[in-house]
Amino acid sequence: MLEVKNIIKQYSGHLALDGVSLQVPKGQIFGLLGPNGAGKTTLIRIINRITAPDSGEVYFDGHLSQPDDVFRIGYLPEERGLYKKMKVGEQALYLAQLKGLSAREARINLEEWFNRFDLMSWWNRRVEELSKGMQQKVQFITTVVHHPDLLIFDEPFSGFDPVNAELLKQEIQALKEQGHTVIFSTHNMASVEELCDHIALINHAQVVLSGSVHEIREQFRRNRYRVVIQDPGSAVHAEDDAYTIEKQMRDDRYIRMLVRKNPELRNSELLTLLSARYEIISFEEAVPSMNEIFIQTVSSTGKSIEK
Repeated sequence: MLEVKNIIKQYSGHLALDGVSLQVPKGQIFGLLGPNGAGKTTLIRIINRITAPDSGEVYFDGHLSQPDDVFRIGYLPEERGLYKKMKVGEQALYLAQLKGLSAREARINLEEWFNRFDLMSWWNRRVEELSKGMQQKVQFITTVVHHPDLLIFDEPFSGFDPVNAELLKQEIQALKEQGHTVIFSTHNMASVEELCDHIALINHAQVVLSGSVHEIREQFRRNRYRVVIQDPGSAVHAEDDAYTIEKQMRDDRYIRMLVRKNPELRNSELLTLLSARYEIISFEEAVPSMNEIFIQTVSSTGKSIEK
């Protein structure tokens, strides 16, 4: 759906993007990740044609990005902003028509969304009367109301309570199932694991990690396993060179261990060795979370570029 090729952008001596390239598959949820100041927002603004790159190209749905493509994009920026004195419905209609909908189409689509989010009773109220969370719901609606092919959400869950955050996650997942492509920028790695199919991690203006979430987590596997055993009342130790116990924590009933196995040892062999010695309560591979992968990757590339 979107391809970015070798984008470079510099502001007054600050290199915001340095040869950034990535591909966003159609009909998928793509996580655009990175620490503060990494260049994510600059890239999003270039995709939206708010600003232009110094060099490089953006391809949208197979062609070089054109001005009219913005009508096929829905963008929810991190910096929220509605006109406080305007009535909610009036402002939503105005924003929907800016995206190319007729007044009639805008009204029909907005009423459907307002009813879904239980906001219809606020249609004729001023924006300043809404809570922060309700204002964010309105902005989400104005982002998706014109059925854009590409949706870009920058920290969409910021300020939402858990119930409304879950509601928004369900709506984003539903948009994907309807065929929309989603770019999702967040610092919440749990949401990345839950929603994203692919990610690109930007640090110091460069893409330092990209691929499918599943493949990346596989790439960072380290042969570690979480094992819980019945407390045998005796010391726990490794057997030969087959595995190493890196951590253990004992409570009244159980011992919880982090075990690293020899890469040549099969999982079933490790389980056999452990079960011969201990009463196994649970056994699972400790695959690194996206949060752990994020921290490890950003830390290892922290000094990769200084320009």
